[in-house]
Amino acid sequence: MKKAPLYSRSRPRAGLSPAVTDAPLAAAEPAKPSLRSPRWRTLRLFLARHPRPQAALAAVLLLVLGGVAEHTLLPAPAALNQKDVDAAVRRSLEGEPLPSPYARAAAVIRPSVVRVIGLADDTDTSKASDDPKAHTRSTGTGVVIIDNGTILTNLHVVIGSKRIKVTFFDGHESEALMIGAQPENDLAVLRAKSIPDDLAAATMRGTGDLLPGDQVVAVGFPFGIGPSVSGGVVSGLRRQFRSPDGERLSNLIQFDAAANPGNSGGPLVTMDGSVVGIVTAILNPGDQGTFIGIGFAVPIENAAAAVGLPPF
Repeated sequence: MKKAPLYSRSRPRAGLSPAVTDAPLAAAEPAKPSLRSPRWRTLRLFLARHPRPQAALAAVLLLVLGGVAEHTLLPAPAALNQKDVDAAVRRSLEGEPLPSPYARAAAVIRPSVVRVIGLADDTDTSKASDDPKAHTRSTGTGVVIIDNGTILTNLHVVIGSKRIKVTFFDGHESEALMIGAQPENDLAVLRAKSIPDDLAAATMRGTGDLLPGDQVVAVGFPFGIGPSVSGGVVSGLRRQFRSPDGERLSNLIQFDAAANPGNSGGPLVTMDGSVVGIVTAILNPGDQGTFIGIGFAVPIENAAAAVGLPPF
């Protein structure tokens, strides 16, 4: 029995022979997306309704291309090593040197340092007191410890004086009264009758962590000259000293920063400008009373007790 021939169900196109029509269909190529397809029309409509995303997309694309170009065209910076860092620091310091630790400490304490003069009578001796040779015994230094004009100094600077005059860092002068004393530590507490604006009180620091070899600065008015700054180190702790009049002082800080008559009552400060002691004496076997490298200061704990401040 003969089988019926199989034909394509599509109609033959005009101009094509039946042979072409009946030939097996070639494998269809994948369809390419047309700009008229629904997907492209939707995208075009979205971009037309939302122009800002186009600008943002263009900006992001430009940034990305710029970063790629920079990374490609510019050479990468060389890695810094310790030698480069040291050289840069050296150049910076040579161009603008930093102040010394002594200078920084002195700058901190300077607004709190005062000149103290004990006057034996009511005569105006302001001119004579500027002479380094005048009033050697009664010329000393003090340090403001409370910004209401409360000042610490040595008792031997003001004892026996009928009048006490203090001169602050800005040149302001005032009479002062002694409101307290601690003879066993050669300390006196003064209160100025008038004070300059924005008077700064010194920062006090306990001596519990003070060690021999620590750097210190003494600021004062040696022989009335000053304020003068001298630097050194702590030479020892818990020292004893007997003054020429027989007074015995104990628990003293020994230091080698230069101190002379007139430094008495001034602050001994650490490198951060904090007061750790009140300069009170120098050791000198001779009769000249000048510095030979050994000075003593009362620890600030004792000095604070003289004022009634709580212990550190």
